[in-house]
Amino acid sequence: MPVNPADSPVMGVLYGTDAMRSAMSERAFLQRMLDVEAALARAQARLGIVPVEAAAAITLAAQVDKLDLQALGDATRNTGYPVVGLVKQLTALSGHEAGRWTHWGATTQDIMDTAVVLQMRQGLALIRAELIAVIGGFAAMAQRHRGTIMAGRTHLQHALPVTFGYKVAVWLSPLITMLERLEQLRPRVERVQFGGAAGTLASLGEQGLAVHRELAAELGLACPDIPWHVARDGFAEAVSFLGLLSGALSKIATDVMLLMQTEVGEVNEPHVTGRGGSSTMPQKRNPIACEYILAQSRGVHALVPQMMAAMAQDLERGTGPWQAEALAIGQAFNLTHGALAQARFLAEGLVVDPARMLRNLAATGGLIAAEQVMMGLAPILGRGEAHHIVNRACDLAIARGIPLVTALEQDREIAARVDPARLRALCNPENYLGSATLFVDQVLARVATR
Repeated sequence: MPVNPADSPVMGVLYGTDAMRSAMSERAFLQRMLDVEAALARAQARLGIVPVEAAAAITLAAQVDKLDLQALGDATRNTGYPVVGLVKQLTALSGHEAGRWTHWGATTQDIMDTAVVLQMRQGLALIRAELIAVIGGFAAMAQRHRGTIMAGRTHLQHALPVTFGYKVAVWLSPLITMLERLEQLRPRVERVQFGGAAGTLASLGEQGLAVHRELAAELGLACPDIPWHVARDGFAEAVSFLGLLSGALSKIATDVMLLMQTEVGEVNEPHVTGRGGSSTMPQKRNPIACEYILAQSRGVHALVPQMMAAMAQDLERGTGPWQAEALAIGQAFNLTHGALAQARFLAEGLVVDPARMLRNLAATGGLIAAEQVMMGLAPILGRGEAHHIVNRACDLAIARGIPLVTALEQDREIAARVDPARLRALCNPENYLGSATLFVDQVLARVATR
């Protein structure tokens, strides 16, 4: 029975995805180890180390469906690793003559690490595809709402006017950067691990480097300059990247949840009948996607330190840190992909209410235009005096519940020196968007070049 909800048949629909669970599952891991063993035999056959017929037989036998999983579990319990039992079964399945060439010159960690690399390659491809879809959805949203004015908020209070397209572009820009990071890190992660007992490939004599290169080519992986079995920066970087990506998604989820509050009501998650409902309150439409983006992201963030700590490998073979990685990698990939799937739901269907944004923008009676007024009056009154007068007018507007423009009009100095039409224009937040729309265009230009 699953212990982690992300692996369960019921709760698993909320955490992770079936595609990533399949890629990172134990069954996939076993098949990837068999793939590495078969690739090693074929690579060595091309170099004349292993008979061609043996490599063919090993490749034919290397199928997870042919394994006795109960026996493999028993062997793993006894040895502490699955490779010994797996090689024993693969040897038997390959036949007497071919079987004696299995695992030639390799060690347990070579097979396990490279199998995980193959899983990561598939996992990163799934992450990439979902990330591209999320970027596409938010890019269209930013373009559509490029000029949709709303209140910008700092410390949860009205600050200055922005556009919703600008807000979405702020979400979008880090996601584009994440895609760039992903493409940069893949060559550092998708590398073969093959070093033999202590990383020197001594058992292969002068052919060690040739086998190293041939195995990498056979698997379509990069060939590193040296075996990395005790240098775990590649795996740590991959999971750290997942942490960064999850963090970027967390920002989006946090914003959407805050904007969904009843008192704000500027956006809503896409409505699906019954989704986000309550067992007692029929009116509820809770921010389910946002909640599970945050929950899964926090799960990933808890796993990043585990991978960092696992970099403290001792000498030529880690005693403990390496084993800890298996507890983190699959879950980090699964939870990140689950968070991305929820983010895609938002990116492709978020319901935006521009009319509510305008009503909220006007809720403070023009106070959101205070900086705009101050900057407009500064050339006339001096910046310090302008700040003092506008601050005084804001206090008056709040105390009496009147619009800011009315409070300003009651100031004798302003009335004497500022044209009323000019003052009203300064109190219109739509005239104070700065470079918001140009920033949107710059972010969208990055999308266009991808």
